[in-house]
Amino acid sequence: MNSDAIKQVIDSVYKYVWEWPEALPYFIVLLLGTGIFLTIRLRIIQVRKVSHALAIVAGYYDNPKDKGEINHFQALTSALSATIGIGNISGVATAIHYGGPGALFWMWVTAILGCASKYAECPLSNRYREIHEDETVSGGPMYYIEKGMGKNWKWLAIIFAACAVISSFGSGNAVQAFTVADSFRSDFGIPTWITGAVSASLVAMVIIGGIKRIGRVTSRLVPVMSILYFIGAITVLFLNAPRIPAAIMTIFNDAFTAKAGVGGFFGSTFMFMMVWGVKRGIFSNEAGQGSAPIAHAAAKTGEPVREGLVAMMGPYIDTLLICTLTGLVIVTVGVWHGKKVEAIPFTSQSDITILVSSAEIGTNGHIEDSDRMTGAFPIIRGEASGVSFIRNDSFVDDAVLMYGGKAFNGTCEVDQDGDAIFADEYGGTVSGADIQLAGGMAQNGSPLTAWAFKTGLAPITSGGNYIVTIAVFMFAISTAISWSYYGDRSIEYLFGRGFIMPYRVVFCIVHFLATVLSLELVWGFGDTALGMMAIPNLIALFALSGIVKKLTVDYFSREHKRYKKKLFGG
Repeated sequence: MNSDAIKQVIDSVYKYVWEWPEALPYFIVLLLGTGIFLTIRLRIIQVRKVSHALAIVAGYYDNPKDKGEINHFQALTSALSATIGIGNISGVATAIHYGGPGALFWMWVTAILGCASKYAECPLSNRYREIHEDETVSGGPMYYIEKGMGKNWKWLAIIFAACAVISSFGSGNAVQAFTVADSFRSDFGIPTWITGAVSASLVAMVIIGGIKRIGRVTSRLVPVMSILYFIGAITVLFLNAPRIPAAIMTIFNDAFTAKAGVGGFFGSTFMFMMVWGVKRGIFSNEAGQGSAPIAHAAAKTGEPVREGLVAMMGPYIDTLLICTLTGLVIVTVGVWHGKKVEAIPFTSQSDITILVSSAEIGTNGHIEDSDRMTGAFPIIRGEASGVSFIRNDSFVDDAVLMYGGKAFNGTCEVDQDGDAIFADEYGGTVSGADIQLAGGMAQNGSPLTAWAFKTGLAPITSGGNYIVTIAVFMFAISTAISWSYYGDRSIEYLFGRGFIMPYRVVFCIVHFLATVLSLELVWGFGDTALGMMAIPNLIALFALSGIVKKLTVDYFSREHKRYKKKLFGG
């Protein structure tokens, strides 16, 4: 099966997960509805109990004698290493590219409601986890679905675990690997397969050691990478402070209106923009997806509610802090609707589309099949006759085709699949990888964020984009590391512990392969798998919300009694 066939399959499943029905996709209703329901039932716990959560993270409640594998802080950093990742850099940029600045508002909404969802997941995960004879721990939605909802619901647990494995290959691995390779290609010209080989090797070195090694690595890596990125973003905003109020107004104004000219096409509908904000919100903080409770299940604690409070802090750090900084940088600097002059190879990975010169890009980036170029066209001194080039849903301005550093002369024939075949002026075949398309191009993903940092930091340095490149590398590696753990816990649930090591090997192979695929294919796979994984978990959160409520009331009643005893004696 070639990449076009794979993309068609992914696109078909994607539409049923994210875009059906068109008026109001059911997944958006399920995700936000669960967050609203839990926020009300738990009495806005994500606001009321923040101080108590911070005390737990700080270690005031740690007890080395509690069963588990890692402490509260390591559990949080292990989960954050999976959430603070490409979603904070590339995901935010993609949401703004497609949906406009208003998409960032819906990321905030997803995060605030997601705090309640994330809180609910983790007490359940700790309540129903399994501790093995060697003191290793297995937990997550597949366990609380089966044990909490009953054996008759085991089929739903199996579906979740299967989708979690798929998602570990997609959003937790392929997207991370691709973005690293894309950033290094954009900034340093390093072939993507070389970056993929290096990053896959680094991931393999860590995940072979299991959750304890993952916890040790992420507890050091996450704070360092977050501080580095935070300092860079704050510096950009400081240098561009006068533009911040207008940027914030743009975000709120665009949150409830269709935006014209987003991503280089004629405009986006309100629902299109909202879906992109919610989609990138859940990709970033994973609230309701069911991944974080797999990591938090390994925490050393005898109180399930405490781990829920720790997990609740994730969306605050991930989305409301780091994603907001990324979004503000992109909107404040103004590059989200601009075009950058660059040259890229004419390969399938570059996602270049050739249209007839009279074609236009419709609402939400729609392109009519009749507007796609088929047949041959001449290229004289680098200029193509009768066609236009599209990249990142936008026309390439002043497009020139280069070969060997010089303007190309010859012809190009586009077949029915959209593949371009080049021939020089003497009739000799030329590989598309040797042809460079140069011109002004809209940016998307991590290159858009890197361009924003480079532009924003221009007054003090010309290398601002390297902050993003370094952060992308660190974020992506840590995310892949943690997601491998989510996948191997799910594999263990499905097939037993003997399949964990083969899974890890396949995980590293997929990490490498993703670096040589296209952006749309990789992100489409990641988004589809993410939605499929979240649906069984959201159903379980509704069904088991009563148990979460009971655990919460019981814990805080005992905490209140202990506090009174400590305060007044007795």
